Amino acid sequence: MNALEITSPLVSVSWLSTHRDHPDLMILDATIKKVAANTLETYTNLAIKNTRFFDIKGTFSDTSTNIPNMLPSPEVFSEACKVLGINSNHTIIVYDKLGIYSSARVWWMFTSMGHKNVAVLDGGLPAWKNANLPCEEIHNQKTFQRGNFEANYNPKLVVNAAIVHDSILDKNTLILDARSPGRFKAEEPEPRESLKGGHIPNAMNLHYTKLLRDGKMLPIQELKEIFSDYTMEHKKLIFTCGSGITACIIMLAATLCGYKNMSIYDGSWSEWGQLDNAPIQC
Repeated sequence: MNALEITSPLVSVSWLSTHRDHPDLMILDATIKKVAANTLETYTNLAIKNTRFFDIKGTFSDTSTNIPNMLPSPEVFSEACKVLGINSNHTIIVYDKLGIYSSARVWWMFTSMGHKNVAVLDGGLPAWKNANLPCEEIHNQKTFQRGNFEANYNPKLVVNAAIVHDSILDKNTLILDARSPGRFKAEEPEPRESLKGGHIPNAMNLHYTKLLRDGKMLPIQELKEIFSDYTMEHKKLIFTCGSGITACIIMLAATLCGYKNMSIYDGSWSEWGQLDNAPIQC
């Protein structure tokens, strides 16, 4: 059988249905609960057949810091992938139970670790269910044959607070914040206690929900029209949000539109909003 390759960071449920029995395919459920949500996802006990759970909050986060969801070291990431049975030749499809939410984060994580053959399932499990495609009940986590995944970390896709601080006055850099307008303007409280309100000076607000419709990514032409309001061409793009999750949705959309020179501020507002000397604008 031919190797399974993807040409886009976003695949349809039709594509996944066609290829779901390919030996090179690895399907990952990256669902997390929305930080500001009071309800759980609809399909709590269901998964696409042969799914393995990718634990963003636990196994695949840096547990040495109190900042949530921070990218682990390449060594820790590689080992966790091996335990999950992931190989370097796998074509990885990531989904979540909210449509497109945390799945984009995992796409970025694998991309930053040098794995190019990874994509997000457009619409996630809701789209899969709406297409009447088969699911299975979730059982206890299984033990898998150990994989051989090895990370090849690309630091250009990640920035820290110091780099963001140095970029505030750089006219060749654009910082886009994926949080809601209310949080961006400090008109709504932050869902995490002890965080200040407001945003990074000179950042612009692009709420990630503007890029989605019914849990799916907007068509590329519509995405390009939205991005055209932000003068993004020929600039370094830094995406931020509350804890590094929804910033990756903007990066995914920008990748679909052909933008380059992009990175995620991994600490995002969970870090910036608690720093003593970080400048804040409201």
